[in-house]
Amino acid sequence: MRNRTRDGHEYSDTELVRGCVGGDIRSQELLYRRYFSFAMSVCIRYARDENEAMEIVNDSYMKVMDKISEYDPAWAFKSWYGKILVNTAIDNYRKNQKHNDYLSISSITETEENEPEIEAELSASDILALYSHLPASCRVTFNLFEIEGYSHEEIGQMLGVTASTSRANLARAKKMLRELYYRQISSARKSHE
Repeated sequence: MRNRTRDGHEYSDTELVRGCVGGDIRSQELLYRRYFSFAMSVCIRYARDENEAMEIVNDSYMKVMDKISEYDPAWAFKSWYGKILVNTAIDNYRKNQKHNDYLSISSITETEENEPEIEAELSASDILALYSHLPASCRVTFNLFEIEGYSHEEIGQMLGVTASTSRANLARAKKMLRELYYRQISSARKSHE
């Protein structure tokens, strides 16, 4: 990936990493800016809100700067950074686990037999709003399994739970998202009537 700077020079990831290894502040800033949107898109999925996501992004970037000399340019920087982002988000989750709010599965009712047709187009902010209602354990498990591609055994090791707990959290997340989505559709229909 290359970006043109104000002085017209294009820097590759490799050049920016080399500058960061050498302690160049401008390279550090350019690398941070280049991957900020990517980092936020990963972290917002694991965080309770935008402020927490920003903390995870910044903590991750500090780890990147600490380990930048270990980066192997044979791998895509974005992939390497992505792993650091996810690991930092998991560390944050474990650290705050006792403070996470839980939505009881009993508060989610069964959907009606004739489920509404999926006709609503949800924006990214609508999806994140639905997603933010999930308990942290379900949100993190959903991310790790459905988006990052980890197995339930790997998730269990990362979160300090059993693989069966990971499976249960994923099932709960899907059920809750489905119910929250149908509530959203019902509310949208009522407001349009």
